[in-house]
Amino acid sequence: MDVLGVLNLGDVAQTFSKIGMFPVFDLAYYIVSILYLKYEPGSVEVARKSPVASWLCAMLYCFASYILADVLLGGCPLDYFQYNSHILLASIIWYLIFFCPLNLFYKCVAFLPVKLVLVALKEVVRARKIAAGVHHAHHAYHNGFLIMVIIGYVKGSGVALISNFEQLLRGVWSPDTNEILNMSFPTKASLYGAILFTLQEAHLLPVSKSTLICLFTLFMATTKVILTARHSHGSPFILIESWVCHLLFGSPLGGGEEEHHATLAPAPVAPVSPVKTKEELSEGTRKRKSKKAE
Repeated sequence: MDVLGVLNLGDVAQTFSKIGMFPVFDLAYYIVSILYLKYEPGSVEVARKSPVASWLCAMLYCFASYILADVLLGGCPLDYFQYNSHILLASIIWYLIFFCPLNLFYKCVAFLPVKLVLVALKEVVRARKIAAGVHHAHHAYHNGFLIMVIIGYVKGSGVALISNFEQLLRGVWSPDTNEILNMSFPTKASLYGAILFTLQEAHLLPVSKSTLICLFTLFMATTKVILTARHSHGSPFILIESWVCHLLFGSPLGGGEEEHHATLAPAPVAPVSPVKTKEELSEGTRKRKSKKAE
């Protein structure tokens, strides 16, 4: 008996691609997104001093992909805020993560086994958003392949692409953290995923959309869970990217993640001579006077 026939992978992928994201998957997406916001330096202090600014940052972490995609496609950037249930759910998660007594909710969702499950569920939403972004752009610009890639990329990358603007809301200015200059694994994967879904939408990839969604989700969830479990910020694309950049652009063959961190490491500071005290200065003045007298 044919194993593939028993498993009926096509029907499995079709069923998986039709699963609704709200509320379970979207809940996980909001939890992980706002959890990463709390990891940002100074975010807790901002939440205490200015809850409105903290709430706005949380909404950007949850809905920046929709806002940016609407702006690029000529829509209203506030369009997604008409979905009251999503806004309410994200707001409740923000409040619980930042203001729950004894940090109980934060401790529960930050517990590694729970966090790994939530991270996997978040990647399901990311893959679905990339596919939806490419499909939306395809309807607006039927032959605009580059536009499809850009919208899918924006939908998958989320707040990473406007992180500098989000930092300004928290009173932080760090232009060196620009995601375009230092792309993380989710941002790179969103770009590559957008390219794949664009090729599928243009019928240049011999695979159904449901199968591609299923396979890409499996890759994203597995990779992200492994990276999170290892507390790693690396990328499985580093070796391939290094060789391709070396071949096409003459870039030096890098050592991957270690070289990236070495580039971002601050330059060594020259030792500063200790500042003299008033007693030492007065002692030196007395010595100079005594030499002149002699």
